[in-house]
Amino acid sequence: MKIDHIGLWVRDMDEMIRFYREYFKANAGRKYHNPAKNFTSCFIEFPSGIRIELMHNPEISHETSGLGEKHTGYIHIAISTGSEKEVDILAERLKKDHYMILDGPRRTGDGYYECVVLDPEGNRIEITA
Repeated sequence: MKIDHIGLWVRDMDEMIRFYREYFKANAGRKYHNPAKNFTSCFIEFPSGIRIELMHNPEISHETSGLGEKHTGYIHIAISTGSEKEVDILAERLKKDHYMILDGPRRTGDGYYECVVLDPEGNRIEITA
């Protein structure tokens, strides 16, 4: 068995597609729309083959008490760049482009070299080596 994809509700699908394309080299498939359910989705695929299904429905609440807040359930995705140097380069680029860096780049207690950043909708991404 393997995980086929992870689903993520989003407010602004086009912005999220742009973000993952620009910073993480993801390719976007065709958008699917089901008017009966007021549902739109688009799969983005990373070079490794891992996919995220971006999903939108204007009736879904996206309210939280704050960006990057801690809560139970899925909390982040980790995307490996392959090297510490690439983590540093991407972290600096995201910071320059005004994305919120929550932590790092740094070496963690469990041995990862990582930086934690928020995507445009406040979801945590660990950029790892």
